[in-house]
Amino acid sequence: MTTGTMYVALLRGINVGGRRKVPMAELRELIDGLGWTGVRTHLQSGNAVFTVPPEGGGPPPRERLERAIADRFGFDVPCLLRTGRELRDVVAACPFPAADLDPSKLLVLFAEETPAAGHFAGVDAAAYAPDEFRHIGRAVYCWFPDGMGRSRLPAALEAVRPKLTVTGRNWRTVTKLVAMTEQPA
Repeated sequence: MTTGTMYVALLRGINVGGRRKVPMAELRELIDGLGWTGVRTHLQSGNAVFTVPPEGGGPPPRERLERAIADRFGFDVPCLLRTGRELRDVVAACPFPAADLDPSKLLVLFAEETPAAGHFAGVDAAAYAPDEFRHIGRAVYCWFPDGMGRSRLPAALEAVRPKLTVTGRNWRTVTKLVAMTEQPA
């Protein structure tokens, strides 16, 4: 049995519009080269699941992964890490009736930092209806009943200061990543 902590890495801003390419086979190879085990990826948008064995000292896994990606690909990629348990907690805390909604229209914005309690207070939710959002811990849940394509809500959330390091995943991807953390590699 493998010991250690299972993580989900959410890479921000890669493989979009043909820029900042990080092929998933190379990402798996890079993560495996760090000595981490059970490495799997999902989609081309930078989602990886792996186990980090217990280590004594050294940089945290996020810093090690970001440094390795920069060294290998020549550009910086913010990597937001969640343990398998943290990702399951995000799913459990969803304030929307996810089982009844189109998973492509439900988005989770994962924040590296924990926003202050009133961080999004200046965003007038009514101005973006029917789109909705709720902030819980390091996650912002967004529901786009008409789809995200024309919504102005993402830009309003992005404009809030201080700026947060965030990356978004739709509900289908989030639940697939949770399932991957529950399956042996």
